[in-house]
Parts: sequence; C-alpha cells; structure tokens
Amino acid sequence: MLISDNLKKVMDRIARAARHAGRDPSSITLIAVTKTVDIERIREAVAAGVGVLGENRVQEAKEKIEQLGPLASWHLIGHLQSNKAKYAVKLFDLIHSIDSFELAQEVNKQAAKIGKTQDVLVEVNISGEASKVGIAAVDAASLIGKAAVLKNISIKGLMTIPPFFDNAEEARPYFKKLSDLSARIESEKIPRVSMGELSMGMSGDFEVAVEEGATMVRVGTAIFGGRN
Repeated sequence: MLISDNLKKVMDRIARAARHAGRDPSSITLIAVTKTVDIERIREAVAAGVGVLGENRVQEAKEKIEQLGPLASWHLIGHLQSNKAKYAVKLFDLIHSIDSFELAQEVNKQAAKIGKTQDVLVEVNISGEASKVGIAAVDAASLIGKAAVLKNISIKGLMTIPPFFDNAEEARPYFKKLSDLSARIESEKIPRVSMGELSMGMSGDFEVAVEEGATMVRVGTAIFGGRN
C-alpha cells in the first residue's frame, strides 16, 4: 500500500479518536517515525503531508538530515546519551528524552555554545519497568524544577513509552497517569516551564493515547509498514 494511503488512514484514525474525546483533531501532531526508513520513502511521506519526522538515534538522523535538509521538523524520540548532546542540539527541533538533570545540563551547555534555546520534553518511566529509560514519575516534578533554571533549554511537556500490550486498552492507565502527572506539574506553575505537550502513543495504541490527552503521537509501522 502507498505511504500516502497509510498516512490518510492514520490521520483519519487520529481525527476519530480526537472527536470521540471531544478534542480538536488539529491539536494533535503526528510524528512519522523514520527509524530504518530509507530516504526516498521519507521524501514520499513528506510529499504526502508529513510535517514532523522522528528519529531514535542521533547518528542515523545526522546522515538523513545531511541528505534531506530541513524539509520537515526533526524530533529526537529515542534515548540521548550525554556525549551525543552536541550533535542533537544542531539537528533537532525537539528532544523528547530528557531523563536526568545531568543530561539537561549537558543539552543546555551545548545549546548555549550555538546560541540556541533547545525545546525538550522530559521522558517519564510511567510503568516503573527496569528495562525502560526515563525519570521515575515521583521524581519528575523535582527534575523539572531543577532544570527550569537552565537558560538554554525550554521544557515543553512530558513523554512516555508504556509497556507493550497486544490490546491497546491495557495501555490506557499508563497514558492517564502521564496526563494526570502533567496536570499536577502544570498546577505548580514553575517559571519557564510549559506542560503543553504530551508525547505518547505509537502505531499499536495511538488512538487510546489521543483519548487520554496526547498532543503528539509517534507512528512508524502504520505509515511505513513493518521494519526489516
């Protein structure tokens, strides 16, 4: 099936889920996840209307951005190692994966070097799984309070990856927990911090995430097909 057809189906599903939750579909940003996707298929997706591309690894993104240029907005949605921060701030409009104060400091330092204020999300390990990265939910507000003073990063919200389930409904409690956490942090009115973005939901569960308040969904397989 053509990428344009897949994209239309995904957008229709987002719109239905949004309307079901009494939300405006235009308030949800679709991030097309291009991990392992070749250049020509990325071009095809952008031509079909994709405006935001998500990459998991800095090196893979660097190679693609060098070839493609700024044809869309690029987001880092995978784990960021501190030693890659200097590349990440040059490549990405939004980093979804700040999970420690040390990483926030390093991103801030590298962004300052190039005169940039880097937009970031704080990644929360909402399930508490040992296999997952992300700050523990109980520590998220504290991290945000400390990182808020860093002048060259701007905290825009939260991100999470719930456990994998065959039935998307089982992910709902985790999305709700992140949404509730976002509201609690928002109520603290921390200077220079916005909780406007909730990055949650992937190909298997994005409709449930939208119903629970996602403003960004990260979809790869449903647009590009299965990965090799």
